[in-house]
Amino acid sequence: MLVQPTYLVLGSIEVDHERAERFRLAPGRQEIVLTTLLLEANRVVSTDRLIEAIWGDSPPVTARAQVQICVSALRNNLAEIDRAGALVTRPPGYLLQVRDGHLDSRVFLQLVGDADALANQNRLEEAEETLTRAIGLWRGPALSGIKSLLLRAKAAHLDESLLAAKEARIDLLLKLGRYHGTIGEISSLLEENPLRERVRGQLMLALYRSGRRAEALECYRVGRELMIDELGIEPNAELRELERAILTGDSSLDRCGGAAEVVETRTAAAPRQLPADIADFTGRTELTGRITDLLTDSRAGRIVVLTGKPGVGKSTLAVHVARLIGEVHFPDGELYFELGGTRATPEDPADVLGRVLRALNTPYEAIPDTLDERAAMYRHLMAKRRMLIVLDDAASESQVRHLLPGNGDCAVIVTSRVRHTGLPGARVFEVDAFEPDEATDMLVNVVGRHRVLHEPAAAKALIRLVGGLPLALRIVSARISARPRLTLSWMLRRLSDERRRLDELAHGEMVVRASIAPSYDSLPADARRLLRLLSTLDGPCFPSWVAAALLDDPAGADLLELLVDAQMIEVVADDGEVSPRYYFHELIRLFARDRLSACELPQDVAAAHQRVAAGWLGLAREAHGRIYGRDGSTVLHGSASRWTPPRDQLESILADPLAWLEEERANLVAAVESTARVGLDEHCWDLAVTLVALFEVRCYLQDWENTHAAALVAVRRADNVRGEAALLCSLGSLHLTRCRTVEAQDALMLAFSLFTALGDTHGLAISRRNLAMVDQLGGDWYRALHGYRQAAAEFAAVGDDLGQADVWNQIATIKLDLDDVESAERRLRHALVLCPPTGNRRVETQVRHSLSEVLLRRGQLHEANELLMELLAVVRTGRDLVGQVRVLERLGAVNARLGHHYAAERLLREARDLKELTTKVIGPSEVIGPSDLRVGTDPLAHDQDEAVPCS
Repeated sequence: MLVQPTYLVLGSIEVDHERAERFRLAPGRQEIVLTTLLLEANRVVSTDRLIEAIWGDSPPVTARAQVQICVSALRNNLAEIDRAGALVTRPPGYLLQVRDGHLDSRVFLQLVGDADALANQNRLEEAEETLTRAIGLWRGPALSGIKSLLLRAKAAHLDESLLAAKEARIDLLLKLGRYHGTIGEISSLLEENPLRERVRGQLMLALYRSGRRAEALECYRVGRELMIDELGIEPNAELRELERAILTGDSSLDRCGGAAEVVETRTAAAPRQLPADIADFTGRTELTGRITDLLTDSRAGRIVVLTGKPGVGKSTLAVHVARLIGEVHFPDGELYFELGGTRATPEDPADVLGRVLRALNTPYEAIPDTLDERAAMYRHLMAKRRMLIVLDDAASESQVRHLLPGNGDCAVIVTSRVRHTGLPGARVFEVDAFEPDEATDMLVNVVGRHRVLHEPAAAKALIRLVGGLPLALRIVSARISARPRLTLSWMLRRLSDERRRLDELAHGEMVVRASIAPSYDSLPADARRLLRLLSTLDGPCFPSWVAAALLDDPAGADLLELLVDAQMIEVVADDGEVSPRYYFHELIRLFARDRLSACELPQDVAAAHQRVAAGWLGLAREAHGRIYGRDGSTVLHGSASRWTPPRDQLESILADPLAWLEEERANLVAAVESTARVGLDEHCWDLAVTLVALFEVRCYLQDWENTHAAALVAVRRADNVRGEAALLCSLGSLHLTRCRTVEAQDALMLAFSLFTALGDTHGLAISRRNLAMVDQLGGDWYRALHGYRQAAAEFAAVGDDLGQADVWNQIATIKLDLDDVESAERRLRHALVLCPPTGNRRVETQVRHSLSEVLLRRGQLHEANELLMELLAVVRTGRDLVGQVRVLERLGAVNARLGHHYAAERLLREARDLKELTTKVIGPSEVIGPSDLRVGTDPLAHDQDEAVPCS
């Protein structure tokens, strides 16, 4: 059997092994790494923590690499005596495995605890001997020679524990009546720690019991003057009471006992009320380290609030952290109180304080009646103690505030579903669901590694279905573990049905639904209703205006903060979104949907769905209009209702309409799919075609296809012929974008026939124009010109100037292909005249881009360059990727002809890079149009019947 080394930190850092001579590492990084790992033995220490220990707040850029080198070198140095490989890599850092009895600091603390237990059994001789052994482990100040600010703070804690052990041993010697022989030892200790009041009290008592009353009083006088001179304060009440007792010859001084007993400090064992830790506690390594550091740092405010959604494991984490640091750093005990924050009637702080005072050995008859008096007595009793208090499931800040000890040597852990940000000096830590790796570790720890590795896909799917919620994972793990023949796949099948999932997530007293219910029940009625309606939404998250639409009340958005405070929904991390957005944990969504069916009428839910759909449609059309102006020739609209928030909210939401469209893209796509599913066909197709401009300029072609496929099913199911025609026309444009002319023509011909049957002139004009584009792409310019002329007449008949401008631009591109530059310019100038009243920059940009080709053909290179630079600014402002490619390519050509070869190369390279970014072939129906598609030969020698006004 391999023998593990004994690590020594109570003095200089050394390694002692029975098969090798004791040695210590040279001062430096390896020593710091080893010490940091030893102080967190058997726990993972993150690389970031090691970096902080070595370099503090100023690590070099190569810090991580240097830590890896240090660890590798440390392994080599330990190899001769540590062949068991106790130093292991464990993300996010490293772990040093140390068995019981092989780290002197832990042996010391164990012996101190044993001595305390023996003393409580009145086995004073054995207790004193045990403490003597514990103190004998020390070879000097803890972590001697370590040059690390972080570790020096840890060393100070260890040194303090040594001093406390020496004081406890002296108390035992006094109780055993060994006054004379103890005076020299106490005097030496007081000389080293002259402001230590407990030691001074022990020396006074030893002197008094040895018949040296005057020296005892002189000891007090010297100490008092020292404290006044150096600290500006009087000795504490206990020391003053001891002096009074010596002066008066109080008979209690003659009884055997320590100084602490004389002045009525604690007379019983330190309370240790913490629940048991979970043996297979999983994850939270980084968070545990941060909380532990804060609670054990005397310079920090030692109040921690753990908050998070139901079932996330706040209480489990609190107990785990408390168990790690309780006995080591808080020798006077740990208090634990369940405050009932999620119950209908939370604990009264006065009742809790009554239990606290009893735990601190206050006689029942001495406990005051009022809350304020109990709080004052509590603070008084805690003033000289170092205790850890865990307040689990707190209801409110007012409940917690009375239970804070008011003593910087004590630490408090509060758990609550409410974010208590108003507690003075408190640090709030959000406890979230497990990351996939942590969730997998839990399954492995409970179910067994072999079973999880045998079904890795099922394990990942299980974690996803429960959203990484620790309570749900523990239930799943417990159910599988309890029945060895069951597989993870079996459990996965049970959970796959959303309607049964919450029913399946129950095992013994662990029930997910019961964990969520108290938070839900505590909400006001209107907030509960909002939560139920929100649960029906699709999409990864939702904006605040949705709440107003669901409730048909502008004030509905205000209720979202209540839901956030209750941990029922969460705010999406702020990545610069134009308005707040929120999301559900999947199991809370299922809980709310479960309540929906029991509390809401189907027609009310349908009406709420319609208002949200109308909201997405109204905002999308408003955003589209602000970016592109009137879009008559681009988009057909239906008769669906529209809902918009109040004007001030609307302006805030659409302050940057293009950014809004981009950021809400996933929700907009989800809205199309959900309206299709619930039968809101008119909203569905209108929203789908409204989004085409975004899909086109940002090259989201798959979104374009998916939304239209879903909407097409909905309109055909509802026999909505106009919606079907509009979608087919738009799909024809998509096929043109992808250069799929056969599919484009099929869709457009079907759309054309439907518009013909409907007598919809506007729809005919759009589909005819797009069919002409198919002909132009195929080289049939005569047929294309004929189609464009008919489309122009139809656009004019319905008063769509923008449609006419678009058609004149397309005709001009053919004229340019025919080298009829003068005719092309006339049509382009006329198109520009039609553009300004519409306010549509897209068509105007297309026309002006074609005009730059006219200038290029005429050799007006500087004018063409100036015009294209203006257009580049426009398409960049509009974040139009395709438009940027077109303009950059033409700018490159112009610069090449100007002899600016470096600039031309740079512009063409940028165009090429953008093309690769779009990952598609740029087709004829893109933003700039088909002016760059020149195919075939000139089939036309005349165009007499095409009368175009000249400007």
